[in-house]
Amino acid sequence: MVAIWDNFIGPSQKSNRYKNKLLKNMQVKNSKIITLFISFAILFFWGCTKLDTTNLGGDLIPEVDNINTFADTLDIITGSAAFEDSTKLSLTEEYALGKISNDPLMGGTEANLYLQLKPSYYPYYIRKVANDTLVKADSVVLCLSYKAFYGDSSQPIQLQVYQVANDARDRWDSVLSYNTINYAPAVDNDLAISAVKTVDIRAMSNFVKIGKLDSVNNQIRIKLSDRFRDSIFSRDTTRNKGFNSDSLFRLFCNGFAIKALSGNALMYVNLLETQTRLELHYQKRNAGVVDTVYNSFYFNSGLQGETIRRSAVANKIVRTRNALPNADQEIYLQTTPGTYATLEIPSLANYGNKIIHRAEIQVSQIPDPINDKIFTEANYLYLDLLDSTTTPKWKPIYYDLNPNTFYDPDFKTAGYPFFPLNGDVDFSYYGGYIREREMPFGTQSYYNINITRYVQQLVTKQSYNYKMRLFPAHSFSYPQYSTISIPYRNAIAYGRTRIGGGGNSNPAYRMRVRVIYSKIKP
Repeated sequence: MVAIWDNFIGPSQKSNRYKNKLLKNMQVKNSKIITLFISFAILFFWGCTKLDTTNLGGDLIPEVDNINTFADTLDIITGSAAFEDSTKLSLTEEYALGKISNDPLMGGTEANLYLQLKPSYYPYYIRKVANDTLVKADSVVLCLSYKAFYGDSSQPIQLQVYQVANDARDRWDSVLSYNTINYAPAVDNDLAISAVKTVDIRAMSNFVKIGKLDSVNNQIRIKLSDRFRDSIFSRDTTRNKGFNSDSLFRLFCNGFAIKALSGNALMYVNLLETQTRLELHYQKRNAGVVDTVYNSFYFNSGLQGETIRRSAVANKIVRTRNALPNADQEIYLQTTPGTYATLEIPSLANYGNKIIHRAEIQVSQIPDPINDKIFTEANYLYLDLLDSTTTPKWKPIYYDLNPNTFYDPDFKTAGYPFFPLNGDVDFSYYGGYIREREMPFGTQSYYNINITRYVQQLVTKQSYNYKMRLFPAHSFSYPQYSTISIPYRNAIAYGRTRIGGGGNSNPAYRMRVRVIYSKIKP
C-alpha cells in the first residue's frame, strides 16, 4: 500500500534549510513545552514511571559535577548489512533518474524511469477545431520536470528513451497499483525511440524557447524519433480511432522507458507538475492562416470517471554496492535502497535505577573532504528496535519519537497507534538530523539521537534491552502491524554517510552512548 503519511521532503530542499527550520521550531516548541511540562510529566509514562526526564533541550540539562549529576559513556557493539528493499514511491514524491558510475565509497547506482503520459480526455483530437487542417507534424518531445540532483554535476548524464511493451502478461498499469523500486515493465525489444540525450545538470536553470512565445527552464527535454512522431499523428480519431479510449491509446503507446546510459549523478523529477508532459508540435491551417502550435499529454494521477486509467509509473533503482567494511571500525550508511547498522548496548542491561536527564546515541562521520562534497551525507537517520530474533521483526523505539503524543510500539494499548499519528516525529526533540562541527582535522558531520525516555523506562522497570537498527530511511513499515509505508525525510537514493563503528580506534569517530543522570538515594 502506498504511504498515507505524507511528510516527505524532497532533495530540492537543502540540508541547511532543514537545520534552520528545526532550530526555529525548537525555540517555539520550548516555550510551549515549559507551559505544559507539569501536566505532561504526570501523563507521560502511562504506568511506567513517575521519574522526571528533560525534554527541554541540552541547555537545561544539569551540569555534570560528579556530586549530584554524573555522566557515562557507554560502548556500542555495531554491525551492518544491506536491505532487501521493496520500497514503493507515492505519486507526490520526486523520482530518481540517472547513473552514478564512480562513487569510490559506495559503488554504482542506476535509476531508470518508466511512465505513461496520456491525453486528458477521450475521444481526443489533436486538432481541436473542426475546420483545422494539419499541415505538418513537426516533432514530439518527452519532457520531465527537473527538481534537483545528487552526485557529480560536472559530468553529463546520457539518457535514451524506449517504448514500454504492450504485454498482456505484464499488467504494470493495473488500477491503483504502486510498483516497487525492484520492478521494471517489459521494454519493446529495446528499440530506441530517441537519440542519446546528453543532459548538463549545470545548465538546467537556463531557459529554452519552445513554440513562438513560450520558454521553459528546469525541464529535461528529449526529442523522440520521427518514426514515433508519425505513429502518434497517424492515430486520428476518424481513421483508426487510436484516441477513442484509454485502452486503444495504450495499445500503441503503453508508456516510455527513460534509461540512463552514463553519468555520475542522479536527477530528481516531479511527475505531477505540468512541466512533465509529452509535447506534440505541429503546423495547422485555419482560414488560410498557417500557425505552429503544440498540444500536451500529462501524467494522470487518478481515475477520471470511466474513461482514463491512472498513469502507471515505475522507478527501478539498482545498486552495485562495494563490499561493506568491518562494522566495528566503520559503517557505510546508504539511503534506500540502502544499508543499515545494528547496535547493541550491553551496559544498559544492568545499568541500575537512576534519574536519566539525557541519553543520546552519538553518531560521527568519518570525513572524506573530496568525495563528501560530491556525494553528500544523508539528511536524516532513523532508529528502531529488533522485536524478535527468531523471525526478525522491527518496531519503533518507545517514547522518544515524539514526547508530545501517545503511541505504543507493541500495538497493544487500545486507542494508541504503533507510531506517532500522521508520522509526526518531533525532530527538535528526537534529533537524528545532520549537523556539522569544526574539528582539528576539519569539518565533521554528526547526528545525535535522543533515547532518554527509552533508557529511563529500561532502568526503572528493568525492561528488555533491545538490539537496535540505524539507517537513513526513505520510508519503512512494520508488516506485523500494517502494510502502510511510513515516509521519512530522505528522498529515494539521496545521500550516503560513512560513520565510525563502536570500536573505531579514533575517539573522534567512535559511535557511543552518552548518559547524564542523577543517582537515587537509598
